[in-house]
This record gives sequence, C-alpha cells and structure tokens, in this order.
Amino acid sequence: MPGLTVGGGSGVVRGRAPAVPSAVAGSRVAPDGDARPGDGWRQRLDRSLSRYLRQRPGRAAVAVYDRTNGARYDYGEDEHFLLASVAKVDILLALLLKAQREHRQVASWERSLATSMIRRSDNSSAHRLYDRIGGQGGLKRTLRGLGIRDTWPGSGYYWGSTRSFPSEQVEVLDRLTDPGGPLTAGNRKLAMRLMSTVVREQRWGVGSLDRHAQVKNGWLPARVHGGLWTVNSVGRLTVGGHELLVAVLSDHSPSMGAGISTVEQVARMVVREARAATR
Repeated sequence: MPGLTVGGGSGVVRGRAPAVPSAVAGSRVAPDGDARPGDGWRQRLDRSLSRYLRQRPGRAAVAVYDRTNGARYDYGEDEHFLLASVAKVDILLALLLKAQREHRQVASWERSLATSMIRRSDNSSAHRLYDRIGGQGGLKRTLRGLGIRDTWPGSGYYWGSTRSFPSEQVEVLDRLTDPGGPLTAGNRKLAMRLMSTVVREQRWGVGSLDRHAQVKNGWLPARVHGGLWTVNSVGRLTVGGHELLVAVLSDHSPSMGAGISTVEQVARMVVREARAATR
C-alpha cells in the first residue's frame, strides 16, 4: 500500500484512505443524541459549519469540550481521520503512564525524545518512543484502559497512520491535562509545558486562538489520498474565561495552506459559538 510522509520530519507511515464523503455530516447535538434545552447554539453551529465547509475542498470534523461549564460538541464524525503527528500526543500520554506504572520518573533520555517529538514534531523521536511504549499494541492497550475505544493505532512504527475522531482526541487531551486525571501532577506539568512551547512556526490551528495554548498539529501529503493533504490541530486553550479542549481533523485539502485555513476557521467558529452560548 502506498506510504504517507508525516509532517514534521522524514518518517513514513502507511494507512487506509477513507472515502471522500459527498456531503458533510452534522453533529450529535448531545452526547446521548437527544436535543436538550439550550442546544440551539449547537444547531446554529451545525448550519454555520455546513455552509462554510461546503465551500472548502476536502472534509473536516471538530470536537470541543468546555471544562468551565461541561458543554460538549462534535461535528462531522462520520469516518475516521489519519492523525499524522497529532498521534504524538497519544504517544506522550502512553509514555508518561508507562513510567507511572513502573513507579519511576520519566528517564532523562525519554524526556529528551519527548521534547523533540512535541516541540519540533521530530519523527525519529516519535519512532523510538512508539517502540518504547510497545508500538501498536502498547498504545491500543493504554487508550482502551482510559476508555478511549475508537482510536486505532498504526502498525509497526507507522504511528502516523493512527485513525481516530476529533472527540476521541479531545478525550486524550482531557486525560493528559485534567488535574483529576490519571497523570501525576509532575507528569501533567511536563506534558503541558512541552505543548506550550511548540516552535513558533508550528503554532497555527488551535494555537492561533490563544498564544498560551497547549497545542500539537499534524500535517502530511498523503499518497493514499492521491497526494492531498491531511491537516490536523488539537489543543487546550483559555478564551474569555473558558477552558476549552479542541480537536480539528481534516483531509483531502489541495495544499497544506488550504488545510490550515480550514482548520483555523473551523476552530474559530466553534470557540466563538461555544463561548457565546454561555455568556
């Protein structure tokens, strides 16, 4: 099967290309699928995103969790997306949990590799850490143990072909940054520091909405998609007093720039509407 070159380095991953949908799917207006009082903002956002994405190449999906008021929203989760370098966030979470299970601090060499993997999106570092956590099987076991059940890690060293949904990556962010989550305070602080200090040229997407955001992006021209671009962005940000976890995944863009434009606008629309709903 043709390979995919992962953004942020020279590694190659392999994956299955999802079909290009003929129409953009709407959101589930509530986690249980039932509309509730106050769900009008979700319906407005469905319509706004549908109008915007009909004018854009490719497809995109988004999820947001507002920790300040507990609101959740997702849109367009009809098929999996390749994560590309966003999978490095999942690898980081698995690495930190592995150290905790072994009742030890993260080793200095692991910390060094994690720093390169997150801050500079270095693929060689990700390869080594993927092996360290047990590769496909190790990451899958970690995610399933956290209740993240519909993210499918790539085989071998091909972590970039991991397939997921935005709402699943919001759950990864939640486990990584929640003070009541599975990480110790020290490991949580390490993860947030790394994602807060991503190099400037990689702070687009969700990071464009808050200069203090913890962010990780992924990008690749996917040969399995005919060379069209996968462009993804996930992060934790604080806007207008709201603590938000946001994930935007996209594919089939004609260029990286086009994908970034789509991802940033989708993130901006979701954050603006979610805040307006509770002011």
